[in-house]
Amino acid sequence: MNRILGELCAIANRERARWLPKVTDRDLEKGGALFYMNGQNGTEFDWYVNDRLPAFMVFYNDKANLGAVKLHLDCGGRVEVFLYGEQGKKCLTQERFLVEATVQELLELAVLLWCEADDKRLWDAGVEALHTDGAPAPGAVAQFQSHRLHYVAMRSRRLLLSRNALVSKKLLEEGWKVGYMERLDPHDEGDSGWFFASGTEEEGYLDDCRNLLLLPVGAVWQRLDPDIFPYLDRPVGTRLIRTAPDRFEVDRLDQEIYTLKR
Repeated sequence: MNRILGELCAIANRERARWLPKVTDRDLEKGGALFYMNGQNGTEFDWYVNDRLPAFMVFYNDKANLGAVKLHLDCGGRVEVFLYGEQGKKCLTQERFLVEATVQELLELAVLLWCEADDKRLWDAGVEALHTDGAPAPGAVAQFQSHRLHYVAMRSRRLLLSRNALVSKKLLEEGWKVGYMERLDPHDEGDSGWFFASGTEEEGYLDDCRNLLLLPVGAVWQRLDPDIFPYLDRPVGTRLIRTAPDRFEVDRLDQEIYTLKR
């Protein structure tokens, strides 16, 4: 087994013993085996879009088959470990560690997993079943790196969704969907530049900072209004109004905003 994967197994076992002392190997799938969960997005996607490998999991061995331990290994060697009690229903803790590995070693591990799992269509397999000893085949690293450009747009979208937007409290407190959206120059790296309002705000309402709050763009999209998603990549200077239940158009100042509640 690859040395870094061996270290992940050791971390999973150590933290399981610490936080889940009453959980035995018999309570876990395949005696507490560590599974590589590449079946959802694949190695390339998570490496180039999320800056990490797909999750590594230890599962409870029961009908629900929920997770007991989850590990995220990022491309800098940082490991996030989540421990779940009550047969996977309760997150007990989140711990952080650092594996001893160079950037090149981590990249080569990603390539090995891509070749030995994804390319062989082995999805969500136990890490011990993957042939990850040794170095990647000649040319494999260069081929893997050449695929980075395929994920540039998706990576940009992920970063955008994590950045903040200025939001009218009308959207949260009164249940309105977005009626007006404008993208301004961002103030800093964490600012998307987006401003979202309902279109029902009375004069002076938005001048009071108490009626505004910051939310991640992804939270506005997922929690408040999925209709905005197709427009989120529009550039700075964009001003849109809702003109129908499922459509936004450029604000030309000669149309009324179509207001709508969730």
